[in-house]
Amino acid sequence: MEDNFAQLQRFFVSCDEIVGGSYMQAESRIAETLRAIADCPALVKLFSVVTEGYDFPAAKAAYLRVPKNGAGIAALLPAERSEVLAYVFCLLVELDAGAMKFNEFLLRYFHVDGSYTASYTVFAERIIRPFRDIVRDCFPDFSPTGRAALRRKKRDELFGEIEEKLGEERARISALNLSEEDEAGGDVLIQAAVAAAGRRDAQELIVHLTGYRYFLLCIRGESEASTEIFEKAAKL
Repeated sequence: MEDNFAQLQRFFVSCDEIVGGSYMQAESRIAETLRAIADCPALVKLFSVVTEGYDFPAAKAAYLRVPKNGAGIAALLPAERSEVLAYVFCLLVELDAGAMKFNEFLLRYFHVDGSYTASYTVFAERIIRPFRDIVRDCFPDFSPTGRAALRRKKRDELFGEIEEKLGEERARISALNLSEEDEAGGDVLIQAAVAAAGRRDAQELIVHLTGYRYFLLCIRGESEASTEIFEKAAKL
């Protein structure tokens, strides 16, 4: 699952870099977007489905139109979302292959005052942004609500891991040769931290773990296990 998430994330980052980037880096970023697709089985499947039997030459004739006066913006997108995916994907493949020179393509179909930079901005906004957003809608984890839900899920899992590790830590401390007073003090701090983790209260958990960290320093009881707990808490 994490591999799939990372692969998809790579694709969305590459699209973001096209949309927010510069004309000078566009071609390398288009190539990276296509590599991200090729390296992600979920995206390979998506684009295999939408491009099956797709007539790209006919689509180009319909959606790439040279302005009558030789200047202006004459590029359109299909109305159907699945066709947008097929069309833009094929367009990127053709641009990457050099079948159309990118600078000529920009000035021919996205002409803005003869400026590559201005023309590129229109291309990125009108072609790449909708393409990226439609792909994102195909993977709910990457929608705004999906990303928020995923963050909540990961945070909840992290709390659970900390609770489990604190249970192990309690057993570790009880096995040390401590005075009754020190053992009781450490146990109080651990139990308070466990309770805070159970309530999913990050602020209170950090307070108790700060006290516990000081306790460990005093008894010279630090360990890899306790360090792991502190590192996990720092991610909350």
